[in-house]
This record gives sequence, structure tokens and C-alpha cells, in this order.
Amino acid sequence: MDKKTYIVGGVIIAILLILVVLIADSPGEVQLTAADNDSKVELKSGQVLSITLESNPTTGYTWEVVDTPGEQVMQQVGEIEFIPNRQGPGIVGSGGVQIIRFECVNAGQTVLKLVYHRPWETEVEPLETFSIHVAAR
Repeated sequence: MDKKTYIVGGVIIAILLILVVLIADSPGEVQLTAADNDSKVELKSGQVLSITLESNPTTGYTWEVVDTPGEQVMQQVGEIEFIPNRQGPGIVGSGGVQIIRFECVNAGQTVLKLVYHRPWETEVEPLETFSIHVAAR
């Protein structure tokens, strides 16, 4: 092998090592479901918290954040996403899940509280609630 081959090989190995370190150091996403209701989660700055809850918006019910987390600790990322069940195409009225994402932006503690309700029914208790205690470092 000549000198150029060794140099190119060394550069490729260096790039791969850098990628491995970056991937290993990335905070990743923490995924929660209804089973995690009323529990505590620890996050690092930059981590995303993804909460997936069953839903059927065709009934008028939807998940909504009611206690906005301390903006200094967590921020909602994007809009609440709905993914329908895979019962087949064109099934009207089928449920699915709603996914709400938050990013940890600073150290601190907060409580995320969500309610499953019809937003226009202001004098009615929510059908379900979900809360999670967040400790961010």
C-alpha cells in the first residue's frame, strides 16, 4: 500500500470515531405512555420527552397541556400529533394516539399536566388526566 491509501484510511477512521462519539453523547428521546402517569422522569438538557396517549379526536376529545411547564425548564416542540390506528384505510371515527413532545431546555423541576377533554366543555371534568414530574439537569 502506498502513503495515500494510509492517509485516506486514517481520515475515514477518524471521521467514524467522531461520529461514534457524537452519537453516544447525544441525549436521545425519552418515551412515555399512560402507564407512566404520575411518575418522575429525569432528563438532561437537550433531551426530548415524548408522551404518547390513546385518543379519538373524532369524538371531540383531545389531549391538551393545562399546566404549562416552566418555560425555563421545558418547551413544547411542535404541535400535538395524531396517529390513527391501523385498522384499515378509510375507517371513519377510529381512534389512535396523540403524541406530545417537550424539549428540556434548562436545569430545574416542573410538572407537566395534560387533560383529555372536549375543549369547549369548560364546566365539565376531563375524561382523563396525565401528569409527570420532571427533574432536569
